[in-house]
Amino acid sequence: MKRFCSLLFLLLTVCWANGAAAAEIEISAPGEQAIPLALTRFLPQTGAPAPAVAEELNAALAADLDLAGLFRFLDPQAFLSDAGRIGLFSTEVDFDQWRLLGAEVLIKGVYSVQGEQLTVEARLFDVPNGRLLTGRRFVGRTQDVRRIAHAFADLILKDLTGEAGPFDARLAFISNRSGHKELWLMDVDGHNPIRLTDHRSIVLNPDFSSTGKELLFTSYRAGNPDLYRKEIFSGGEARIAAYSGLNIAGRYAPDNSAVAATLSRDGDPEIYLLGRDGALRKRLTTSFGIDVDPSWSPDGRQLAFVSSRLGSPQIFIIDLASGAARRLTANGKYDATPAWSPKGDRIAFTRQEGGRFDIYSIRPDGSDERRLTFGPGNLEHPRWSPDGRFLVYSSDAGGKKLLMVMRADGTGARKVTAPGGDASHPAWSPVW
Repeated sequence: MKRFCSLLFLLLTVCWANGAAAAEIEISAPGEQAIPLALTRFLPQTGAPAPAVAEELNAALAADLDLAGLFRFLDPQAFLSDAGRIGLFSTEVDFDQWRLLGAEVLIKGVYSVQGEQLTVEARLFDVPNGRLLTGRRFVGRTQDVRRIAHAFADLILKDLTGEAGPFDARLAFISNRSGHKELWLMDVDGHNPIRLTDHRSIVLNPDFSSTGKELLFTSYRAGNPDLYRKEIFSGGEARIAAYSGLNIAGRYAPDNSAVAATLSRDGDPEIYLLGRDGALRKRLTTSFGIDVDPSWSPDGRQLAFVSSRLGSPQIFIIDLASGAARRLTANGKYDATPAWSPKGDRIAFTRQEGGRFDIYSIRPDGSDERRLTFGPGNLEHPRWSPDGRFLVYSSDAGGKKLLMVMRADGTGARKVTAPGGDASHPAWSPVW
């Protein structure tokens, strides 16, 4: 955990763009328009060149922006002489060269390495108007190069769309690479995996608090599926629910004031409301059948969940104030693992058809159901990025379970799991 505590960046805003200039290229979603982007190689500013640093910085930044689906990258082989010159201010950039190539936005940057310290100056320019849109100075360690790239990618999305990206975040997941199913943490692009638990048993279903500083998960460490809470930075851990039977699928309320979980203490599995310490507050469902997998609406007033009350598993929504529940999905025979978008506009879920699972999304009123994944294997356990632009999920299409990330419309899918063992049950943290 000390590794994460020390990842402190000095983030100094250098310049914000004139609002009118930014508005000319502002976009809000993939597919609206592809902005021609020139991503130049970061150049050494002082000290000896460090080609490996520059390569990793550019590769991580390019991967993030490609996943965003908002840009069309210009071929670096077509770049002219200005690509090889430092340009941290608009007066230092030959915008005519970039206009000639058809670029609308330009990324330039420099780096310097002094011992273990890495300093990066990164800039985003509006080419048609010849203006600096945004820029920052990042100071960290040489091993923080990818995180610096992710932070700048988030800033680029914020400047062009009005909402920061989710790349400088973490994925929690379950992996058996140690020989047991344990809780792990890694970067959104699959780098820097770290094991968080050593229960030497079965760990399942992680969920982040809204601050990203804590995780809920279920573990069989004591011989029963019990609910645990873990502080990420300190490593502190506590068992908070050990009622007789199941204590699974714990989900923090949006304001972190409570936890929704599935318990079977009174017979069949039902949804309960617990305090952060696991104290029982209220039983939320009372139907005949199995009620599992709660997912909070962003306003904390409703829960989506899975119920077999009508026979096969379907997605339902319960209003917490009135206790009234309504069926959400009606087209499938087996629907599971709902996940409510942080924007509140859609609910992702899995559906089994033809012996395999795929991922769908639907509006909370039951309209506009969309199938998002196609192809071989089981694609399961979707969870949203904190900005609602992307989904992370598990796939066994290649024979082993691994994690995938795609855009919310189902495009751009790519593997993000580091090699070694199976990976499943992902959760996406807030940006730290």
